[in-house]
Amino acid sequence: AMITINYMDRMVFGVLSPELKKIFTWSDADYANITFWFEVGYTFGLAFVGRILDRIGTRLGLAIALAGWCVALAMHSGMATIIGFCLARFLLGLTESGAFPGATKAVAEWFPSRERALVAGIFNSGSNVGAILAPALVPIIFYHFGWQAAILATAGVGLIWLAFWLTAFRSPETHPRVSPSELAHIRSDPPDAITQ
Repeated sequence: AMITINYMDRMVFGVLSPELKKIFTWSDADYANITFWFEVGYTFGLAFVGRILDRIGTRLGLAIALAGWCVALAMHSGMATIIGFCLARFLLGLTESGAFPGATKAVAEWFPSRERALVAGIFNSGSNVGAILAPALVPIIFYHFGWQAAILATAGVGLIWLAFWLTAFRSPETHPRVSPSELAHIRSDPPDAITQ
């Protein structure tokens, strides 16, 4: 679900772009400049996010990333200048960079290696679900409530998921519903072979 939300949040701006170009009288070059800053933020974030996740842990790391990108997305609704939108896109890219490394880390913590490809495929499919939902739902919200509401609604979905994440996610070792046999299954990988 977090990857679905991640993709919805990154796509909202693109779905709204025809209307935003009219509202703010942006040229194609203006829009390209704004979207460029998402890529800069995302690239910069990927250079550091793995180390941060390893240091603070999956639960807190993904919570910070999710909260950060929800706030960054919500910031779009208060912007009126190209520079403001560039800043919001940069912050969105920076914070969204934690989603896939964090999801990969969560899979590694919760599944033995022989099951990880299947689970990674499932969470990766969330990006396709987000890419389907955003163009289907955002125009409806825009039509009834305006562009700012469309942005805030999608950011709000992420904050709802954040509350669920913080309530439900724990490492297998500390999760109250994981039995000793389940933990043994999760940790059942053979030791790494020693090569010389």
